[in-house]
Amino acid sequence: MQSARLLGAATTVALVASFAASPSAGAATNVGDGPIDPSLTTINLLNTNDFHGHFTKDFACTVTTAQKELAAVFLSAGDNVGGTPFASASQNDTPSIDYLNALGLQASAVGNHEFDKGFNDLTGRIQSRAQWTYLGANVYRAGTTTPALPAYKIIDVNGVKVGVVGAVTKDVPSLVAADGIAGLEFGDPVAAVNRTAAALKDGNPANGEADVVVAEYHEGATEGGSATLASQLALGGDFARIVTDTSANVDAIFTGHTHQLYAWDGPVPGGTGTRPVVQTDFYASHLGVLQLGYDPATKKVTQYAVSNRAVTAPTDACATDTRYQAAAGIVDSANAQADVIGKQAIGKITADITTALKADGSRDDRLRESTLSNLIAQSYVDSINKPGRFGGVDIGVMNPGGVRADLKYGTDGTVTYADAAAIMPFNNTVQTTQVTGAQFKRVLEQQWQPAGSSRAFLKLGLSSNVTYTYDPNAADGSHITSVTIGGQPLDPAKTYTVASNSFLVAGGDNFTAFADSKSTIKDSGLIDQSLFMEWIREHNPASPSFAKNGVAVENQPSEVTQGKDVTFTVSGLDMTSAGSPTTTEVEVLLGTTSLGKFPVTKVLTTAPPFPTRNETATVTVRIPADAAVGAQNLFVKAAQTGTVVTMPVTVAAGDGPTSPPTSSPTSSPTSSPTSSPTSSPTSSPTSSPTSTGTATSTTSTDVTGPPVVTDGDQNAGNGGNGGLLAGAGALFAMLLAGAWVLGRRLS
Repeated sequence: MQSARLLGAATTVALVASFAASPSAGAATNVGDGPIDPSLTTINLLNTNDFHGHFTKDFACTVTTAQKELAAVFLSAGDNVGGTPFASASQNDTPSIDYLNALGLQASAVGNHEFDKGFNDLTGRIQSRAQWTYLGANVYRAGTTTPALPAYKIIDVNGVKVGVVGAVTKDVPSLVAADGIAGLEFGDPVAAVNRTAAALKDGNPANGEADVVVAEYHEGATEGGSATLASQLALGGDFARIVTDTSANVDAIFTGHTHQLYAWDGPVPGGTGTRPVVQTDFYASHLGVLQLGYDPATKKVTQYAVSNRAVTAPTDACATDTRYQAAAGIVDSANAQADVIGKQAIGKITADITTALKADGSRDDRLRESTLSNLIAQSYVDSINKPGRFGGVDIGVMNPGGVRADLKYGTDGTVTYADAAAIMPFNNTVQTTQVTGAQFKRVLEQQWQPAGSSRAFLKLGLSSNVTYTYDPNAADGSHITSVTIGGQPLDPAKTYTVASNSFLVAGGDNFTAFADSKSTIKDSGLIDQSLFMEWIREHNPASPSFAKNGVAVENQPSEVTQGKDVTFTVSGLDMTSAGSPTTTEVEVLLGTTSLGKFPVTKVLTTAPPFPTRNETATVTVRIPADAAVGAQNLFVKAAQTGTVVTMPVTVAAGDGPTSPPTSSPTSSPTSSPTSSPTSSPTSSPTSSPTSTGTATSTTSTDVTGPPVVTDGDQNAGNGGNGGLLAGAGALFAMLLAGAWVLGRRLS
């Protein structure tokens, strides 16, 4: 990761220069792969973040090997428990705590998931079993600046007092159930770290003193890997403040929460050098290794070396290490117990049902629609509407961050208790709430997250009866252009009943529009994990649906005119979940009348604007001159995925005779596309960016590709020769038919 963690020289110089207000401030030099100067006292630290109960022998060996090599102290940036796989979740995360105890974890920032079961659970069950100290300098008793958790811990490392200061994202109230953190407030993490660091450096032993200060933030950059520090600072937000505003009293910054991998050289306020800014990915895939060179004479850190070590398989040397043996024993016993609990088969699937996949093939792209989130949303509707339950649910919604594993087909599609339990490990209850159509539209708008959020967009899973269109280029709060529920336009004044997990219903993940309807919340008393397993049993086998509920439409029409052309662009027609088909052709219909089929360009848009979108088609269609005036629906159908884009329009009268107005719009196309989808467009796109269709009935089989516009078509209705030619052609056909009949009678 050397290339990913270093800025270009020019960029680093520019960043550092912008903060070099005073040469007396502390800052250090990254020695890269070189050794720390032997004249300095070396402080070796190991770090993890977002462990989430992923205990393995591989990680245990990686940690104990580094500990033996460097005599290093083991720290964490939080989310050690909560959101855990079945082996840990089924045993209330006890194996995870015991495992980290065995590896000698000494201090950790508190993460948002440590609050999953409430503050009392954290300070009681979790902290009483954990042998490390949870730190939360910005977690306050409500109405005070009194920390509800320890703000720091002093650890002696090679004779140097190292102060570890912990802070958690201020977004905790939007990430956990509100009743679990009643009586708490979450303040500015940077201000809290700076206040604590200043006290540790003020020379007053009464409030703690440290020679070196390390910050553990459970907050981080939105991207790692090939992204640069400069690009992340340009986005602003909490991470930019962590890097640029954390005081020069802090010698190193560990981060977490955003599940990214980076090791960057950050500027120091008033300094001439840099300091490390590190995150170690998630789920124990890497181990952060930081070496600080401390000068006892100047009492400053002047050098450092930093890397993220990839976790590897256990070595023979680990087998004789007592700390490793203890951790490995916990892995074995926990997995054995989980096997007993989890081997029971509960149903089958016909194919993989997964979260959205990232460009590199890894799971959990929360910015994109997925087969699994949509399936869970549908399961909420089906489960609460079962006989014997209070029912009445119109819409199901699922937040992407609550989906922590995938349903994989494997060898025969069997789904076990453990497979299903791993999907939603937080044990939220399923609740319903009532929202107006206007409030539900606000919920969809809030997929575009507030400025400075860890993720710019969070794609909600929705039940199969919900579709919407959006303009990706619109201003915040104005993206959603149309919504349909069960094929009918969303009524802003109507009340709809929504089912989801208790976290989202309470306004979690910044979906605060749900919180406006708190008085209507009804709790089913059913745990989402258990309810999902019940649904799998009852919908056996379950299959993925690749039909998109949200599709981008640019230049979306709201009014069309008889006999006139209308042009619009649709994009984001396909998902990225495992097995997702690629759309190569779409059919456009006005009600049940086909207006033609059009090729789709295979493309992936970049972001911003968010979200990214697969496949696009720009089409021009002519509204039939005899189309019924009034309210109708304009549809775009993608047969390969089952996606149907619904655009409510009003048909206005053209210049010629008009058909009677329709009483209500057609809710959905009444027939399938006129021909089966092929693996490629049925004809090549022309050099023109749009194609124009000719209106046909959906029962016709004549339209097999982008319609060809002839000169006669262009002149139709204009009083030109096209009409005369059409009449002559019809007369000639009648004469031929008459001659044929006469010939048959004479033969």
